[in-house]
Amino acid sequence: MTIYFDMDGTIADLYGVKNWLSYLIDGDTLPYEIARPLVRLSALARILNNLQKKGYRIGIISWLSKNGNADYNERVTTAKMNWIKKHLASVKFDEIHIVKYGTYKETFAKTNDDILFDDELNNRKYWTGKAFDETEIFEILKSLA
Repeated sequence: MTIYFDMDGTIADLYGVKNWLSYLIDGDTLPYEIARPLVRLSALARILNNLQKKGYRIGIISWLSKNGNADYNERVTTAKMNWIKKHLASVKFDEIHIVKYGTYKETFAKTNDDILFDDELNNRKYWTGKAFDETEIFEILKSLA
């Protein structure tokens, strides 16, 4: 079973960065770089490491900016990867997918038991496994531990 996390709006507060949309429209990656964590990441990392020891796989599925060109998408991917390394350095992710905006996340599910944490309702609605919003992360993960 794999446990997947969305980034923006789920574990990273992209939308809390002042003028985030203007930055993205201008091709600036700053919001992705400075987004604050939305959850206690040290606690999340401990739980994820323990779950990996029990055989769970851990992954990220995160969209790129809606109207990004190839250069901007590459810079956004780098910013997101750096954010993960900075904030969740102790977690050795089994999969990280930084994909085109609107990509159907359910295409990454391997089993009906895979879990997705995502703030986007449609991503949860069409997920083929179990899907939860960002407010349920710790409750669900603790139930697996």
